[in-house]
Amino acid sequence: MKAGFNMLLWTGHVTEEDFPRMETLKKAGFDGVEIPLFGGEVEHFEKVGQAIKDNGLGCTSVTVIPDEEHNPISADAGHRQGGLDHLKWAIDCSEALGSDVLCGPFYQPLGVFSGEGPSEEEKQRAVEVHQKAADYAAKANVTLAVEYLNRFECYLLNTMADTAKFVKRVNKSNYGVLFDTFHAHIEEKDPVGCIAPNIDIIKHVHISENDRGTPGKGQVNWTGTFKALRSAGYDGWLMIEAFGRALPALVAATKVWRDLSTSPDEVYTEGLKLIKEQWEAAA
Repeated sequence: MKAGFNMLLWTGHVTEEDFPRMETLKKAGFDGVEIPLFGGEVEHFEKVGQAIKDNGLGCTSVTVIPDEEHNPISADAGHRQGGLDHLKWAIDCSEALGSDVLCGPFYQPLGVFSGEGPSEEEKQRAVEVHQKAADYAAKANVTLAVEYLNRFECYLLNTMADTAKFVKRVNKSNYGVLFDTFHAHIEEKDPVGCIAPNIDIIKHVHISENDRGTPGKGQVNWTGTFKALRSAGYDGWLMIEAFGRALPALVAATKVWRDLSTSPDEVYTEGLKLIKEQWEAAA
């Protein structure tokens, strides 16, 4: 198991101003960081990757689909190509960072709905785009972990069962699921019970409280979650993802209208304590 922290608590674009936070997280006991990929040049992320290495950390990366012109499920072939191009860019940036996992809901723009559930045509379009992206990622030694979200943020993938079927259709060894405890808490009938039957495709885990605040301060069944992961043989990243009000664009996207923790320090200190204690207890 490796414990990490998503830099989205502070920024949507990591720069030199954020490098001291990497040192802080390393000293706190983290093994790595997760870097948001929402824009920027590959050369920039090479510098970020060097800073990560200089601090003795590993890393993963996260991206989203920015707009309709880069939409893998669009009926417009040009937009689907735009989606593939965006994913290739994110894979290139991940390789520059030294990221071993690129995760996120990279199948449709967030907050955009058709008024009904996903069609078979939309699923097939996404499968074809992601198959090509996975082949491209394999050359960079990057694993793709697709994230299912709650029904208020997207409609293509909302549950582990839906996503497991989707992953099997993509059928690439470096392609699997990001299991996020926040979304599972909303959508799953059994947020713990869905883990073990799908452990073979779970490539990444987000440790995220039910209110997006400090892990361990809410309603998520952490004891059951950690026991299910460890007993089933999961040994990858446990990446804390929490949000605050520091970034207006992220506030609007994540609907964070109030402070969800007393401070960022509380999030990473208490979050890491939770991971270490629960993982040990799950042995």
